[in-house]
Amino acid sequence: MTLDKLTKEFKKHFPDDEVGAQVIAKAFVFAKNAHKNQKRASGENYFVHLFETAFKLASWQLDYQSISAGLLHDTIEDCGVSVQEVKDKFGEEISFLVEGVTKLGNIKYKEEEQSIESLRKMILAISKDLRVIFIKLADRLHNMKTLNHIPIQKQKRIALETAEIYAPIAYRLGMQNIAGELEDLAFPYIYPEKHRWLIGSVKESYDERMKYLKKVEPIVLTNLKKAGIVPVSLDYRAKRLYSLYKKLLRYDLNLENIYDLIALRIIVKNVEECYLALGVIHQTWPPLPGRIKDYIALPKPNGYQSLHTTVFCVDDKPTEFQIRTDEMHEQAENGSAAHWFYESKKGKDDYNQGKISAVDSKETIWTKQLKEWQNQFPGSKEFIEALKIDFFSDRIFVLTPEGKVVDLPVGSTPVDFAYYIHSNIGDSCAGAKINNKIAPLDTPLQSGDIVDILTQKNKRASENWLNFVKTHYAKRKIKYSIKKSTSTTKKTEYKIACKSRIGLIKDITTIISRNHFPVIKMETFLNDKYPFIRLVIGAENKEKAENLMLKIKKVEGVKEIGYKLID
Repeated sequence: MTLDKLTKEFKKHFPDDEVGAQVIAKAFVFAKNAHKNQKRASGENYFVHLFETAFKLASWQLDYQSISAGLLHDTIEDCGVSVQEVKDKFGEEISFLVEGVTKLGNIKYKEEEQSIESLRKMILAISKDLRVIFIKLADRLHNMKTLNHIPIQKQKRIALETAEIYAPIAYRLGMQNIAGELEDLAFPYIYPEKHRWLIGSVKESYDERMKYLKKVEPIVLTNLKKAGIVPVSLDYRAKRLYSLYKKLLRYDLNLENIYDLIALRIIVKNVEECYLALGVIHQTWPPLPGRIKDYIALPKPNGYQSLHTTVFCVDDKPTEFQIRTDEMHEQAENGSAAHWFYESKKGKDDYNQGKISAVDSKETIWTKQLKEWQNQFPGSKEFIEALKIDFFSDRIFVLTPEGKVVDLPVGSTPVDFAYYIHSNIGDSCAGAKINNKIAPLDTPLQSGDIVDILTQKNKRASENWLNFVKTHYAKRKIKYSIKKSTSTTKKTEYKIACKSRIGLIKDITTIISRNHFPVIKMETFLNDKYPFIRLVIGAENKEKAENLMLKIKKVEGVKEIGYKLID
């Protein structure tokens, strides 16, 4: 767990980037000092987690900004370091990534299908830059490896969140290896009994399959050599436990029906050799009908490419082979993270000069992939699903204090949010907290904001809200509330001559609000002597009207005030 080890991993992929290595070193020291007195539930120094997160990002061949943000990703939340301090020390790009990961930490998992889908959408929407997702996945991967050290009641919630939210996101990004690892780490916490049963059931089967494939391997190598193919590598891919369990559910838990329990994986130099190798395998053993899959000509929607075939192999045992190039293998293992590396290398000069900044939301690698998939699979269900989930130019995703996700149009305000929760909350909305700070009701909300609505008994919707709310639903409810209150409440009209002063109207409306009268209408006029305000409120009798008049009269700047009861 040394800086030298981390820098070495980074330089494997970016050997000439001295600037990047220096920034990583600076982040390493800063994070170590910021967390020096902190321990994890496992008893380890907290910095171990940050190092492992950053090292995983380096192994995914990500840029120095991502690795540095991996080291710093908990400093804002856990160490009292401000976003501005991170920005001052490490620049806007790294602080943007750190802040994005911090925002994801506010998301709470709710075990409801609608909430699950909203959470996935929200995570992708508020990240804005895929590197935020990569950092979060590396962070979650290490957290899952130490999950046994936290209280039992938290373990299942975090495991479910991992399997239901983060693993599917990794799959969508083509990071199948990471997704599978996350699912396997979550499996024993979600279904402990089924996990124990499966471990016991497959151990013997795995051992037998490995012995069998070791007999097959030399035959494959000999026949490939005869065809002039020298594989880059030939190894075994054991089916992941959670994936195996899900597949077994379709086959009445009968392991005999699973042909890809362990597959032989052949990595070759180019696409031509992929098809040549497939021909060699089929000349050696007959294929099972319907079990040949060409994901090179027709990649999966997440970018996965490979040839799969199941053949009647030695002793007529059905055996799966996977054949791909080294680049396809990298894509299969690390998905969009690998894609990021290849794109960065293409722009190496710009990268080394620090010109590659936070990803343009319209031209992220993910967007480029979606464009490619649209060409390959026009109208396909998977593409449409991806499009729905990953393109959020006109939506924001904000949170209630309890962690529920609320999906609103861009430009929505706390009043829109309040009416989304419930029309009664909207009508009685008296104020709002955004991320624990009091904010004006016309504040445009941002994805990731936590919104808490402050309500007041007997309050009514304000006509003024119609000037800034975004949603048609809120507008309709406000108009209905105003119409209802004006038709059922007796009203009092005040005319107030006043001196022009900043804050005067706010002081007057505060008094009205404290006395629990709904403001039905407010107009300001100018004349030769003083400005005056015409105010209509829901005060239904003379006594209440006069009491309120006396209180308003004491407001600084009010010169004269009169009232009349109106129908």
